[in-house]
Amino acid sequence: MPGAKRADLRQRPVAVSLAAAMDAYLQTKAASRSAATARTYGNALSAFQLFLEASQIDPEAIPAAEADEGWIGAFAAYLRPYAPASERLYLTAVAGWYEFLAAEGLAEVNLPLVRQLIRQRGRRAGLRLPQFPRQAIELVITYAQRLSALPGRDDPDTMRNRRDAAFLVMLADTGLRVHEACGLRRGDIDWQESRALLIGKGNQQAVLRISARALALLRSYLAARASLDGQSGRPLGALPLFARHDRAAGKRVLPIATGTGRAVVHQRCGEALPPELAAGITPHSFRHYFVTAVLRGSGGNLKLAQELARHRTITVTQRYAHLSDDELDRGYHAIFDHERPPRTPD
Repeated sequence: MPGAKRADLRQRPVAVSLAAAMDAYLQTKAASRSAATARTYGNALSAFQLFLEASQIDPEAIPAAEADEGWIGAFAAYLRPYAPASERLYLTAVAGWYEFLAAEGLAEVNLPLVRQLIRQRGRRAGLRLPQFPRQAIELVITYAQRLSALPGRDDPDTMRNRRDAAFLVMLADTGLRVHEACGLRRGDIDWQESRALLIGKGNQQAVLRISARALALLRSYLAARASLDGQSGRPLGALPLFARHDRAAGKRVLPIATGTGRAVVHQRCGEALPPELAAGITPHSFRHYFVTAVLRGSGGNLKLAQELARHRTITVTQRYAHLSDDELDRGYHAIFDHERPPRTPD
């Protein structure tokens, strides 16, 4: 257990090494964060260890008590070949390690100095505007609705078609992240209120609104697997909303993995679109589509879009505002495409 590990670190008669302190810190992250976040922290601390070794500092031999706050400033320079966004993530992870050292009594750390060095030495990630092919995603949604009505070759084939159709439209109409969609259970859906109770990013609980067309596709899918669910011997509410329908799963009702969710998007977009369009679409493209659709439909209501998308800050939502400003689009094209007569090439 991570708690026991931390206690062992303090009680060991020998000095705790930098490497051992990093391992203990990563255990706390593995226990308290998502698997993806834990991997990112692991990558950050691996890079930090490489930096220390390149600086002739042996993480296995140096005690954690000798950790130097100045290392993080030099680490920022070491990260220059990385993208600015990766640099910020890695510096944040290593700053957390310094906080861990202080909290566990493994070293006396000047935490304000650590934060000051990050502010002074770290680069700011440039603001990247979300890009996605809106019209292509709308074609995928149309395809998904047709897919749900296709007769299957056998029962698993029918269930896969209906599952994938419901999955795609849920991504587009709710703004779900792919891992959130894969983690939903049947009991999370409130069919009367057209809502779902969601445990989302950062282990935060949220209410998810669901469109009528997404609910209709979900009902069609669950109807197709009614016999399978009924034979599971488990309460229906405890069963996954999106289940596996492959030979390995057999008659068991198992949730699809995040990798399967990504594969569904890849496969079905490839079926619905020309290769050049399908190649640019990821599960997160559907989330971009959702946020922009909310802004377009609400006349640019940033607060509404922030709440529905479950963005922690409105700054994230503002990145989408330029994509939803129909008035600017109309004004631009009125000036450049309609009010000026077309020129004849010389």
